[in-house]
Amino acid sequence: MFQILLVEDDHRFRKLLKEGLSQMFPSIVIEEASDGKEAMEKTDSFCPRIIFMDIRLPDESGLQVARKIKAKCAHTHVAMLTSFDLPEYRQAATECGASRFFVKGASDGSEIWSFVRSLLEE
Repeated sequence: MFQILLVEDDHRFRKLLKEGLSQMFPSIVIEEASDGKEAMEKTDSFCPRIIFMDIRLPDESGLQVARKIKAKCAHTHVAMLTSFDLPEYRQAATECGASRFFVKGASDGSEIWSFVRSLLEE
């Protein structure tokens, strides 16, 4: 079973992303978390294939959470989400083990769908 975890504190954005993924990939299972603590709890019960993680979360940095999750679930692909396309964010995302970096509002759905599709085909 192909599982995705969405870690995003903006409920509206998380809902839109989930709806888009569900429409494009109806057979995948999508879980949601609104902060780092909830994300860690979810990954204790399952190791998703992909995590879409906001960099700025209310309780701790998405970068820190990504690093912890990658230590537990090495096969999980983390895609960082942010509204800020800063070189230091891109570098920090790479250093924490992120596979991809998507800028909210600048990345269109087709980039995200292609990323998911490539992992489904592996």
